[in-house]
Amino acid sequence: MPLSHNNLRNNLLHKLARWETFLVILILLEVVVFGVLNPRFLRPHVLFGSFNDFTSICVISIFVTFVLITGGMDIQSGSIVGLSSIVLGVIWAGAGLNIWLVAVLTVITGAFCGAFSGFLTAFTRVPPMVVTLGCSFLYSGFAKTIMKIARIETHKGISNFPASFTAFTSWNIAGVPFQFVIFLLLAALAHVLLHRTKYGRCIFLCGINQNAAEYSGINSRLIIMSAYILSGMGASLAGIILTSYLGTAKPDFGKELTLPIITAVVLGGTSILGGRGSIAGTALAAIAIGLMRFGLSMSGVSTQYLDIPVGVLLIVAVGLRGLSGNLAAVKRLFYREKPAFCREK
Repeated sequence: MPLSHNNLRNNLLHKLARWETFLVILILLEVVVFGVLNPRFLRPHVLFGSFNDFTSICVISIFVTFVLITGGMDIQSGSIVGLSSIVLGVIWAGAGLNIWLVAVLTVITGAFCGAFSGFLTAFTRVPPMVVTLGCSFLYSGFAKTIMKIARIETHKGISNFPASFTAFTSWNIAGVPFQFVIFLLLAALAHVLLHRTKYGRCIFLCGINQNAAEYSGINSRLIIMSAYILSGMGASLAGIILTSYLGTAKPDFGKELTLPIITAVVLGGTSILGGRGSIAGTALAAIAIGLMRFGLSMSGVSTQYLDIPVGVLLIVAVGLRGLSGNLAAVKRLFYREKPAFCREK
């Protein structure tokens, strides 16, 4: 019996020490602090309604997690959001196709964008930061070019979408926005894919040691490329959701999402060096960042300053994860033993 009691206590301590527990506490603290600063924040319809404002960050970040675990980097997602929005609007308005069929074509467009950058990263060995930065400008330019060819003014965008398309993002289930339900379903799917399948194990192994993955019979290049494809599809889904929610398609959608997305992934516990991460951590971190931005805006902070706390979170998260990963080195720094030849005899 004492052994089982000790095991139960150890399991409980292990769960409390998990990074996800810290993120849950952070979310609860945000709710309390912002509720004190502005009591309206605690109203259920306001609190749940805030999810509509940052669902895009949540959706994209869970798929960018795959990329970072492989040891890559993805700063092109925001541009794919804008390109997807424009592709959706132009094809629907120009070809007159069913809006849901166009939505499927839009997701395929995002997959192609991810495949292109993934191919360059995996097969040409160009640093992923360089590839995704270049593709970010490329896809943003494509969106503006399409608008110009279609003779649509950028500031006006494309609107007058079918009511069935703009309505689904305004639905709610027991007061919970349907957008957030979509995010939860995608997070559950991503969790199973990453943590419960052979493909997920390949993702982790490619991030830990790509050469070892190759020796194990894994086609690491295709695995890495597939991670970028998933990220591109996630960005396209976010573009579709954002277009539906705002009722218009514009090329600049997503231009301010890069910093919150990367911060959510890193704050969620994913290593920027690859080989470590979790969907649950990313999902909780994305919610924490979204609530923080919403709570600060409700507290009177100008939107132009909202990236400051997000940047601070990113630096703190990287610092804490690096510190915890080098705990042994820290101990040696403060408690190091003298070399044998320096010890007193």
